[in-house]
Amino acid sequence: MPKTRTSLAAAMLLAVPLAGLAGKTGADGGLVERGRYVVEIGGCNDCHTPGYAMSDGKVPEREWLTGDRLGWQGPWGTTYPPNLRQFFARTSEAEWLKMARHANYRPPMPSPSLRAMSDEDLRALWHYVRSLGPGGETAPAYVGPERAPAGPVVRFPATPG
Repeated sequence: MPKTRTSLAAAMLLAVPLAGLAGKTGADGGLVERGRYVVEIGGCNDCHTPGYAMSDGKVPEREWLTGDRLGWQGPWGTTYPPNLRQFFARTSEAEWLKMARHANYRPPMPSPSLRAMSDEDLRALWHYVRSLGPGGETAPAYVGPERAPAGPVVRFPATPG
């Protein structure tokens, strides 16, 4: 093969893997890495990743934020941590920022913490979760306090007073 063809073929072979890195090394890559950090320090995996809290965080990243079937039960009923990968796949960045700023979710979701995050951290979170791609299944729907949940739950005590 002539030298120019060899060089062209080598350049094309190198371009394929480098194209996959483009999103990870540019401006979005910085947001993705920051988002991963926010997920870890914000405790998002504790509820939204099956088995994460019980395994001291020893869940492969490819399984992170896929929601859980473990319910959180209290006077409000039973809530389930949704699959954030599915949620963010259908939510624009602008929609997410607006939702996070007005967050008022049922327990145990720490809505005040979400509302307190900077726009940069919220954007980074969105970019990181989107970078994971779709995965997992839809979490069970909310169950009102008048009904018994079907699966395992963590029970909170009734609020005093």
